[in-house]
Amino acid sequence: MPDAMPVRFERVTKRFGAHTILSDVDLEVGAGECVVLLGPSGCGKTTLLRMLAGLETPDAGRIVVGDRVVNDVPAAERDVAMVFQNYALYPHLSVFDNIAFPLVTRRVARDEADRRVRGVAERLGLTPCLTRRPSQLSGGQQQRVALARAIVRNPSVYLMDEPLSNLDAQLRVQTRAELKRIQQDLRTTTIYVTHDQAEAMTLGQRVAILKGGRVEQFGPPLDLYRFPANTFVARFLGSPAINLWNASVDAEGRVGAVGLTLCPKLPGRFNPQAFQVGVRPEDVEIAVTPSEGWSQAQVDVVEPIGNETIVSARVAGMEVVARAAADTPLSSGDSVWFRVAPERVLFFDTASGHRLA
Repeated sequence: MPDAMPVRFERVTKRFGAHTILSDVDLEVGAGECVVLLGPSGCGKTTLLRMLAGLETPDAGRIVVGDRVVNDVPAAERDVAMVFQNYALYPHLSVFDNIAFPLVTRRVARDEADRRVRGVAERLGLTPCLTRRPSQLSGGQQQRVALARAIVRNPSVYLMDEPLSNLDAQLRVQTRAELKRIQQDLRTTTIYVTHDQAEAMTLGQRVAILKGGRVEQFGPPLDLYRFPANTFVARFLGSPAINLWNASVDAEGRVGAVGLTLCPKLPGRFNPQAFQVGVRPEDVEIAVTPSEGWSQAQVDVVEPIGNETIVSARVAGMEVVARAAADTPLSSGDSVWFRVAPERVLFFDTASGHRLA
């Protein structure tokens, strides 16, 4: 197996006509690292992947694999393997022949190709399916065939473009775990595109969040979740979404919002003329009986989801969303009391959206 290669995007820009898809993107992926490109539809994440694969050409900047600039290198010579959203299997070929196809085109010896195909098929649980056609497989099996076809090449870099989006929820979770295990076993540089935050948080050693063709934040997933660079990142990560409230400061310098005191003292690192506070739903503690120092709200919506209950309440015209225990006895219209841990409060500039503290 070849050594894993680092990948760098250096001020990469891509335009389609007058529309700029990517603008001055700088991104570095370490050798053997799994990096996830996360963002809404149209943010440029798939275009970035396609440029690395050689299917699109950047209008400016450099793409570097290892120590080689690949801007003008043909796709077939880049030593990358891409797994597509729609599997792209050949319907007239057996599973064995679909997996073997990249080896056949590279004129790998028949015995070697057979050994590699059977080895990767065993790793992915496809050995019983080798004689079948794609139409005889489930969606999960077809996805594993597409993965096997990429793995059998032993490339320096794997590129995965939303490979799990066509699977049902249960199979997506199962296949996601398989993907993580495979990537950890192979230790091959992997760039994974998704709009699903759960995939990003579980698969990526680091996550790059894109918006409008620019990288908003890049780092370990838990850092992005706990310390988002701006309100876009804060909203995009987390389900249910973060609470964002317009904040105020009283005469004693205490920070408050939606009818409760959030912090006993305003952080001294910024001007509090116009700012918002952000609180994750799991950092809002709720109670069904009055408690001293807690604030009262009226329950709007209760969403039991098995392992927990999502509670949406309203106070002073603002919405408060909290996670509660699965057996919390609440219904729409009930009164509820809540408080927030001061150390969990985030501060954002209202005009720019940037995190202040």
